[in-house]
Amino acid sequence: MCIAAIRRTPRHHRPTHYLLIIQSYSLLVQTGVDKYEAGVFEVGGHKWRLSLYPQGNQKMNVNDHISLYLEIIDTEEYPLGWEVNASFKLFVFDKIRDKFLTVQDADGGIKRFHDMKTEWGFTKFLTLDCFRLPCSGYLVNDCCIFGAEVFVHEHKGKREILSMIKEPANRFMIWKIDKFSTLNKVAYNSQLFTVEDLKWRLMIYPKGISNGEVKAFSFFLYSVDCVQPDSKIYAEFKMRVKDQCNFKHVEKAGKHWFSTSSSDWGYSQFMPLTDLLDPCQGFLVNDTLILEVEIIVMSNVK
Repeated sequence: MCIAAIRRTPRHHRPTHYLLIIQSYSLLVQTGVDKYEAGVFEVGGHKWRLSLYPQGNQKMNVNDHISLYLEIIDTEEYPLGWEVNASFKLFVFDKIRDKFLTVQDADGGIKRFHDMKTEWGFTKFLTLDCFRLPCSGYLVNDCCIFGAEVFVHEHKGKREILSMIKEPANRFMIWKIDKFSTLNKVAYNSQLFTVEDLKWRLMIYPKGISNGEVKAFSFFLYSVDCVQPDSKIYAEFKMRVKDQCNFKHVEKAGKHWFSTSSSDWGYSQFMPLTDLLDPCQGFLVNDTLILEVEIIVMSNVK
């Protein structure tokens, strides 16, 4: 819990967002409750509640003060990496002077609520001696009133969440090409494949690309999603030409940051065309070629 410099000032007008009125406060204490969680209220599109430790927060080794905190709740459906920035004031009512004692951080700073820190407040909100003292006005006829004001500061900046995914769902892309010998275009693209929520195509040069010595079968992986100037997708993958008879597949590995300027990656010399077309090798069976790309690791940005 936060133990920071605290400013306490009185004011006349009541808290804007929430009041917790406790009658028979002594009976609440006698129940032995360590922490009382008040009802839910909504501010800035988020749900909040007060958490009151009537005898102090024992987990923080405090037993001579009331502890009072503000907690954000019902965040299970919030997106990964969520955060809510808010400043707040907590109150206790002085019935004798008809004023609310306002308790806040001395610097009035904004607190960042997130999945690892959903609660902020004051471990030493008010000393128990002062609270119980009749002339203080906080506990009158065994009744007391606490309150809260919350001011949510919207974060309108752009946020990016980069995830590195190992062995993603649907990671195998298999392209079965029939009537391979009839292909007469320079290059061909496969159907669209979706791995996680990213889209890919396989690309081949069926007649090969000459390197001046031998013609070789060319095989590439193409990222369909790299269309925006700042798009960047990382992938580690294995590319295979399947041996349909002997299962001695030709396999090569690759890794690449795909971008608008570099949206495909692969091998112009993946394997000699003579091997691919050799019927004894088992790559072409009934004039059908089977290609496969397996994504091992990929990035995803949201």
